[in-house]
Amino acid sequence: MSEDIFAKFDSEFDTKQLQADEKEAAENGGTGHFEDVPHGKYEVAIDKLELGQSKKDDPMLTVWFKIRAGKYKNQRIFMNQVVTQGFQIHIANEFLRSLDSGEEVTFETYSQYHELILDIFEDISENLEYELDYGENKKGYNTFKITDIFELD
Repeated sequence: MSEDIFAKFDSEFDTKQLQADEKEAAENGGTGHFEDVPHGKYEVAIDKLELGQSKKDDPMLTVWFKIRAGKYKNQRIFMNQVVTQGFQIHIANEFLRSLDSGEEVTFETYSQYHELILDIFEDISENLEYELDYGENKKGYNTFKITDIFELD
């Protein structure tokens, strides 16, 4: 392997966050195995918000919620919403609007949507936390509803 590949890894991955994640894993027994988080209401911060790809290479909104308090503190809830159809984009838009970032949420192109999602994450990541109602719909799919917003000092 050439040295360039490691420089590429350093630029592609948040190494500071990886160091913090490794420390957290060590403090939690190092196994990385957590009890599944049951449906319910949780106080959460958003650790990750991005437009990425599904395993089938479809565009997908990905959200990582980090639980801030209670029995499941520091565990994560994951939201993945494929956005290839109008109703899927609507679900993603409604969720993004509920984050109260101040950004106007619209879908025009995937490139524009990607930039919008990055802007929303930048607006909220250090300023807001949320109450998340993590549930399930009639078809058995997980649901994610923001029910309260907390401004950080």
